[in-house]
Formats: sequence, structure tokens, C-alpha cells
Amino acid sequence: MEKTWRWFGPDDKITLDMLRQIGVEGIVTALHHIPNGEIWTYDEVMKMKNFIESHGLRWSVVESLPVSESIKYAGPDRDELIGKYIESLANLGKAGVRTVCYNFMPVLDWARTDLDYPNPDGTTNLYFNRGEFAYFDCCILKRPGASADYDESTLSRMEEIKSRMTPEQEHRLVENIIVKTQGFVNGNITENDAAPVEKFRSLLKLYEGVDRDTLRGNMKYFLEAIMPVCNEYDINMCVHPDDPPLQILGLPRIVTCDEDIRWFLDAVPDPHNGLTFCAGSLSGGAHNDVPALARKYASRTHFVHARICNVMPNGDFKESSHLDPRLIDVIRTFERENPGVPMRVDHAPLMLGDEKMGYNAGYSFHGRMLALGMVSGIMAAVNTDNN
Repeated sequence: MEKTWRWFGPDDKITLDMLRQIGVEGIVTALHHIPNGEIWTYDEVMKMKNFIESHGLRWSVVESLPVSESIKYAGPDRDELIGKYIESLANLGKAGVRTVCYNFMPVLDWARTDLDYPNPDGTTNLYFNRGEFAYFDCCILKRPGASADYDESTLSRMEEIKSRMTPEQEHRLVENIIVKTQGFVNGNITENDAAPVEKFRSLLKLYEGVDRDTLRGNMKYFLEAIMPVCNEYDINMCVHPDDPPLQILGLPRIVTCDEDIRWFLDAVPDPHNGLTFCAGSLSGGAHNDVPALARKYASRTHFVHARICNVMPNGDFKESSHLDPRLIDVIRTFERENPGVPMRVDHAPLMLGDEKMGYNAGYSFHGRMLALGMVSGIMAAVNTDNN
């Protein structure tokens, strides 16, 4: 696999020179300065591509060219926005950038309740606490009927959390769930929003009446519209699984499991319609056998996110070691069956001063460098066995 790294542009505290020194081969990035729904011009694409190449690296993957909410819920400007998306894809294709990671998650790009959960070794990781998420949903967001989406055990945990929740902790929960995990990836809410909860409620309303089948139909419509330009320029589109792979906040989620993956691949059976195999997102659901999914969909995977989660009996989950046997199995599969696929490590721990640097949530330097070393070692061992 190609060793890549998610980099957030020239203002990223982690420089391209640093990445070249630690063995990174390709860069995963986006034109973060261009607002969602606007065209990525050829000049802007080439400016980024040339900058990356001037540091001895290549622009391997776009993550991401965002799919506007109106495309997802089929708003009145859907076709106009798809037209702009197609023009952006054409400009990427003309520049020779041919792998695009995107997601079709309504409103929320990914969700965690704790961004620095302490580990026994002194590092910290991302964590999803189902009881705290229920508290956000039922007591902060106050979504009508929210409590019906949680089992009695989770609601009991939520009540215990409610009894000790402080205003400061409530603010932190809001920041973690809908602000700090969203804004830096061209999300709907940024740290500049004065009333993020109210804005979030307004975004949820856009999906009233949009169920699972409707969202599936909207995804199929989008993919069918963009496949001609993908075929013209040999662009691989690879959807990111829902994170977590669960139905949350009353929103439909349609890339959560084996059946979902099979559906969207069959719905638009073009080889340019493929998967970002995020082992971490898929493993956030206890229903997914991640190594088995890797073996099943290796040939339709255009991009790999190397991380893995442990799910607790109560539904909580946290990031696990990059030496987890399941992840080793996943890496072995792709090294053998799709060896040229771009791969990046993901959601590594905060360690050795990372916590003081203000890195984007899940994107530390030292933690990811350690993870890249671990994964590189696994790859080398697999290739030695192959020989």
C-alpha cells in the first residue's frame, strides 16, 4: 500500500518536509479554503498539486470534496450543486488527481464524546460514550422522541450523568460532538458559530421526511450523475463509512454494514464507484466483522484508513492499538490483494506533547508517526512472508 498522510494545507503545523522525513509517500488533503458547494478551479487544484510536489511528495487522495447537504436531502439546488461537483471533478482529473474520498452522512461527519480519554500509559485517545451521547441528544439538543432511540441501560446511564453534569461539562460535550470534530473538515459548524446547538437543530430539520430509502435514492442519483466524468478522467470515488456505523440523532445512515456496502456498489455497478475501507469506522459497530469485510471488498476499495476500535459491552467504543490483530489482518489483506491502494493511519493517540500543539482532533503528529511505524512494520512483515 502507498503510505499517505492526511495534511490540512500550508497552515498545518505538521509540514510536508516533516512528513517526507518519516516515510510518507503521498498526501491526502483538500482545498479547505474553498466553501462547500463552490467549484474547485483547475488553477487552485494545480496550485496545491505543485506545492505538494515541490516537497518531493504527490497528491494521492482528495479527502474530501464535500457533498453538500442539499445533494444529500435533495434540495431545490441539488442539480446545480451536482453540476459544480462535476466541474470540480473534471478539474481534478485534468490535474491527474484521481482518488476522491467523500461521505454521505447527513449533518454530522463523525462523532465522539471525548477527545482526550486517558489511557493507562499516559496517552489519550478519542472515545464514544453512549450514555453521554444520549445526554447530548435528549437533554441538550432536546430532540423530540429521542429517548425512544436508546435502551433502558443507556437511559439509566444518561440519568446518572445528568445528576452530576456541570455547565462546563455540558459545554465541552457540545464542543466535542458538533464543533471540534467538524469545522476543520469543511463541516457545517465551526468554532466561530455563536449558537452551535441552535444551528445544529436547524440542520436536522432539513432531513425531516428523509428516511433510509430516500437517502439511498439520493446517493444513487448523485453517483449516477458523476460517473460519466469519473469514467472520462479515470477518477475513483470512494465513500467513507458512517462514523459511528449506527443510526443516530434520528438521521438515516446508509453506509454502516455489509448489506449497506453491497447495496451502493450494486446500485451503481461502475468500478469507479468504490469504498474507503475505514477499519476504524466499521469497527465502531459490534455487528461488523472488519477483517471479513476487508477480504470481501478489497477489489472495490480505493483508499484505506488504518485504525481500529474496541466496542464495550455497553456500546461505548474507543480507538485501539494499531497492532490490534484485526488491523493486522486487514493490512495483510490489502497488501496481498490490492497492494497499490493508498493507506493512511488515523485517529492515533495524543502523546509526547501532542496535546499542547492544538492539532485537529484525531490528527496528532507523534501518535500518527508511531502508528505509521507500526503499520509499516506490518506491511514489511507481510511482504517478507509473500516472498
